[in-house]
Amino acid sequence: MADEAEAPAEKKGGNGMMVVLIVLIVVLLAAVGGIGYFLYSKGMFDPESKDGAKVEQQQETEDAEKGAQKFNAKIESLVLNITDAKGRAKLMKLSFSMKSIEPTIEAMVEANKPEIIDAVIRQVSARSSEELLTVGGKAMLKEEMIEEINNILNDSINEEEVKKDCVKDLFFTSFVIK
Repeated sequence: MADEAEAPAEKKGGNGMMVVLIVLIVVLLAAVGGIGYFLYSKGMFDPESKDGAKVEQQQETEDAEKGAQKFNAKIESLVLNITDAKGRAKLMKLSFSMKSIEPTIEAMVEANKPEIIDAVIRQVSARSSEELLTVGGKAMLKEEMIEEINNILNDSINEEEVKKDCVKDLFFTSFVIK
């Protein structure tokens, strides 16, 4: 009789374990299916958007950049006053180069140099030295400077041959805070 009592107990434990395994497999399949649906809905498995459209758009941009020559203009050795988080004054030396698709960029920058320098001073002065020392702060400064410089140059353009928003990138060649 003791043997008979042990046998059903073993079967119940085995059935319980089987139910847990089946539930785990169903949950796992549901999770994999959910992830697959999410990726499919985002276009991860769509070869047209993954390889076709994105790569085609990137190639068009690269072809346009290769076809168009790159021209540079520089602003050298600006010495600016900035403050730190505690309000103490610091000095900053800044030089940068602008990459453009416009052949007359140097003449345009030279003609508008006071306005460009004023815009740079305003952008730098609006930030603390701690913010400017971070990678994110420099990236934000760079983007805002490109936008400001393009606005200044766009306002000064009279000819239709000259392209608007001709400054495509900006490179800091000197960025020292002391």
